[in-house]
Amino acid sequence: MLGLLMKAYYSFLKYKKNRYLNGLVDKGLILGKNVLIVDTFFFDPSHCYLITIGDNCTICPNVRLIAHDASTKNHLGYTKFGKITIGENCFIGDSTIVLPNVSIGPNSIVGAGSVVTKSVPPWTVVAGIRREGFAGWRSIWRKLRMLLNPAPGFLMRSIALRNLT
Repeated sequence: MLGLLMKAYYSFLKYKKNRYLNGLVDKGLILGKNVLIVDTFFFDPSHCYLITIGDNCTICPNVRLIAHDASTKNHLGYTKFGKITIGENCFIGDSTIVLPNVSIGPNSIVGAGSVVTKSVPPWTVVAGIRREGFAGWRSIWRKLRMLLNPAPGFLMRSIALRNLT
């Protein structure tokens, strides 16, 4: 009985999420093919027409895409609006916040908890509040290759992936 209730509950959550996403798409959100949105999210519902997510992206839980900045409204009398574009094959980590006028290039990774205030070039790994660039994919692969190629005759049981950046 409990299994049946759990199945019904998760089916309801999936239905609710899909219905909400379809409503955002109807309002102008551009959502690519094979986009995986894990659990909860916030895509600026009043300005979702400014948000584009490319094909094959993964959006982790609690990601917030905010296409407006109303912090200036009371003092200056205007609100800032801006497009948010996420390229193809991107991974946006847990609890990331993406602010207006940001483009995340194709094949990029944004680390968990990041606040992205500036655009991210293609093939880049970024993390942190200041959107600090780590390195391009080529340099990360080069460093990984060096770590994964042990000296002849030694068995490598574990690899510490520190100092990649």
